[in-house]
Amino acid sequence: MISNKERGKIIRRQILRDIKHHPKDIAKHIANIFSISAQATNNHLRRLEAGGWISTQGKGKGKQYFLGNRRKYQSLFELSDTFTEDKVWRDHFAFIFEDLSEDLIDICHYGFTEMVNNSIDHSDGKQVYISVERKPEDITIIIVDDGEGIFSRIKRLCDLNDEKQAILELSKGKLTTDPDNHSGEGVFFTSRIFDLFEIDSKGLKFSHQDKLEFDFLVDSDLLKESSGTLVYMEINRGTERTIKSIFDSFTSGPDKFQFNKTVIPVKLAEYENEKLVSRSQAKRLLARVEQFSNVIFDFSDVAFIGQAFADEIFRVYATKHPYIVLLPVEMNSSVKMMVNRAIANKD
Repeated sequence: MISNKERGKIIRRQILRDIKHHPKDIAKHIANIFSISAQATNNHLRRLEAGGWISTQGKGKGKQYFLGNRRKYQSLFELSDTFTEDKVWRDHFAFIFEDLSEDLIDICHYGFTEMVNNSIDHSDGKQVYISVERKPEDITIIIVDDGEGIFSRIKRLCDLNDEKQAILELSKGKLTTDPDNHSGEGVFFTSRIFDLFEIDSKGLKFSHQDKLEFDFLVDSDLLKESSGTLVYMEINRGTERTIKSIFDSFTSGPDKFQFNKTVIPVKLAEYENEKLVSRSQAKRLLARVEQFSNVIFDFSDVAFIGQAFADEIFRVYATKHPYIVLLPVEMNSSVKMMVNRAIANKD
């Protein structure tokens, strides 16, 4: 037998589910479903209105009820052959975004469908949990599957050294384990269009925050033995960002539809407390760089690099690939000295 508290939650969820179709008689409708009094129903309606979940217009018999500024839906879905990202958006989550700006809806729709599609096509999982919440200030999207785990899958299928290298490659873009069906751009661009984008899997977390100059890798709250992948996305409702502006910032040249620029957070190449000093570390950082014509090396929070590391990137690799623009940024004086030495030796 369920408790009164849990029953109250069920009643309020039913109100939010049905209010769109019963704006004038929602109180009577709910009272009939749960066999409760009009007073009890009105108590639930007042509680939802106080929390911003519903709004009202009119008074007395002319009073009407509508969904409020705050909205949320969450559910667990089976990853069946008929489950698709566009249908689950349309059937279960589209109402959350009603009356918001077109640019904001486009951003949320893009991130939602890209990440749910990753769970469908790449996780090898059986279920996916999806939660979307619209709050007064921001919107949050959470997607959790029970599959292999994104970093482990990339490591295995791309034959990388470990999961940390998988995160580094993921941050560059154009990484896919299924090149025939995917471009490898989804995660990269999704991470750039949200204010906060995080992927947790098997004890590791990759985080991109719009307000920070660099991406970072930290230990995850999820246990290393846990299965699956958790994606968290957050965006302020007042954002002036657009999908076009983000795509434009990573494209250049005569073909404006070509993704040919990447920003590499060099800090992600540091494992634990090691310094970036060797040619092998540089080669790991340079993996797949030839897929881009403009590469920005972001040295934010990198205290020191060795001569061999700098030389491998800015002399050896630069000499062999003269068609690629290699641009180092956010360097402290020590890093800048090593980079400038390598560039001078190239000339």
